[in-house]
Amino acid sequence: MQGLRALAVLMVASYHIWFNRVSGGVDVFLLISAFLLSLSFIRKVEAGRGLDLLRYWVHVFKRLLPAVAVVIVGTLVASAVFVPRSRWSEILSQAWSSLLYFQNWVLAANSVDYYAADHSVASPFQHFWSLSVQGQVFILWPLLFALAALIARAAKRRFRAVVLAVFGTVFVVSLAFSVSETYTNQAHAYFDTRTRLWEFAFGTLLALALPYLKLPRGLRVPAGWVGLAAILSGGFILDVQGQFPGFVALWPLVAAALVILAGQTGSRWGVDRVLSWGPLVRMGDMSYALYLWHWPVLVIYLIWRGRDAVGPVGGAGIILLSLALAWATTRFIEQPLRSLPWAEKNSRNGVIVIAVCVVLAAAPVFGWQYSLKQRAETLAANADVNNPGAAALIPGFSGPADDPDLYLPDVTNLETEAVQPGPACSDENRPASDLLASGCGEFRAAGEPDKRIIIVGDSHSLQWFAPMQDMAQKYNWQVITLFKGACNFGLPGEGRWPECDEWNLLAHDFILEQQPDAVLTVGTAATPGNGEETAVPGLGEAAEQIMANGTQVVTIRDNPRFSESMIECVEENGNQAPECNQARLDHLNAEAPFEPVLQSAPGIQVMDLTDYICGAETCPAVVGNVYVYLDSNHLSKSYLQTLGFEFERQWFEATGW
Repeated sequence: MQGLRALAVLMVASYHIWFNRVSGGVDVFLLISAFLLSLSFIRKVEAGRGLDLLRYWVHVFKRLLPAVAVVIVGTLVASAVFVPRSRWSEILSQAWSSLLYFQNWVLAANSVDYYAADHSVASPFQHFWSLSVQGQVFILWPLLFALAALIARAAKRRFRAVVLAVFGTVFVVSLAFSVSETYTNQAHAYFDTRTRLWEFAFGTLLALALPYLKLPRGLRVPAGWVGLAAILSGGFILDVQGQFPGFVALWPLVAAALVILAGQTGSRWGVDRVLSWGPLVRMGDMSYALYLWHWPVLVIYLIWRGRDAVGPVGGAGIILLSLALAWATTRFIEQPLRSLPWAEKNSRNGVIVIAVCVVLAAAPVFGWQYSLKQRAETLAANADVNNPGAAALIPGFSGPADDPDLYLPDVTNLETEAVQPGPACSDENRPASDLLASGCGEFRAAGEPDKRIIIVGDSHSLQWFAPMQDMAQKYNWQVITLFKGACNFGLPGEGRWPECDEWNLLAHDFILEQQPDAVLTVGTAATPGNGEETAVPGLGEAAEQIMANGTQVVTIRDNPRFSESMIECVEENGNQAPECNQARLDHLNAEAPFEPVLQSAPGIQVMDLTDYICGAETCPAVVGNVYVYLDSNHLSKSYLQTLGFEFERQWFEATGW
């Protein structure tokens, strides 16, 4: 069993490091965990011993958490040294979810692409998803065994028969749910505990069936080798990216079950001779620590080297460093604590060990987050003096010197820099269509609004809600945002997908029904690197009908888009680097291409704030000590707010209000 564990972790590490694929090794781990846990509880109940759930839980987490604490602290130290500041906030947040065993739900909620080829953009704590699932199952499974014991006693049934019914039900229901969710939303399904429960139930059912599955010796040798071959090859043969963790996950589970059923063959040709090899067994003893270490070592190496993949030499170095860290963690942390008589004496002492581990990991996370929060608040408090932003592009402006220590937003505090829709639309304004309502937000100043505005389109339209909200508060307006990601506003036309076309028709009808005083949307689309800025298709036709219905339509020019994050560019190369001050004509036309829109809707009004985003020749990443862009193509909320003076001037000029 230890040899099988070692094989699984080596597969996970090597597939991650060299092949950018998922190996199925984690699924083998899940099976082994459930198999051994189930054997233990079945034997306890059948021997007439109490389950003593509290003692079990304390024992399990006392064994798991010391290594977790060490890896979290070690990863934080490495992140502080090698990882850009803009990544710190995410890493600190995921340190909490990893420590508290809900990392899988965080990744599921964010629909993280576990199969992404570029691991350098991943979190160094991402691999904790499987440990979180296991931790949750280590709590749930004993409860299900306790339930089975109660049912068996009350109904006077054989305990094994009840266990078969309970976990057979879990297997069927979870597998069906896994297949369904994998088909409809695989990015979420991969991390969802519910889609993985059947894999643990498979291990429990295997433990139940083991006494009755006695393979003849002549079959045990080939069964073992077939199982081992299937384990090793699954990651290459299967379409893991398209089908896991649905029924295809049966492949590594059945393969591992064949190896377990083959057992000790007594043959010199049996697979057990390989899996019982001393070095492999010793590696199995530290497989848990090796799994914990390999991923942060890989991710932080890629970030440090500025790469998206490693070669044979770099990968070998990562493996060797991970092995050294795993050995040290096992030798000096795990083994001493496991054999410490005081810690094993009673559950209270075990709880103390758990609490110490949690505190040791939580203290640096909390302290680091607190210091970053204090720095961000200090910078924000002095923004009026130190961070003029767009005002620095006014000809003849004289203000504070460029100072990287004063840049806003603080790169460790970017969570609020993406412009979000207002609160969900009230019943009065909520669209009848769920598709449209899901992206409907509303902001209203106190009292009956003097004007009503609808901002409609994708995130490049939505971002202008930041200065518009300030104006709405100032002038007592109501602002409704109709947002759909990557779907610019216009009647159906070239370049949009069917759901976007449907959303646009619904948005168009909603605007006609609402008859707001004005509509704002982006009217051009910039392309990074080639200066090919185009008019949004179908906007003129939509605007013409809206204006005929008594509503003003204002369209605003798109901002430049780049091929990389501008904040990371400054972090890596400095604010003065050419790549962080790219030529304006490489990203925008010399003149805004509004002509097709104006021809279709002659009364439409246009706004162009490019001269307050870019200089005459270049588009800087930082203007007036403020980061202009949040990422590669969205303006930061901090910079948008410094644009308020010019946005307001052009808005009133366009509308005549």
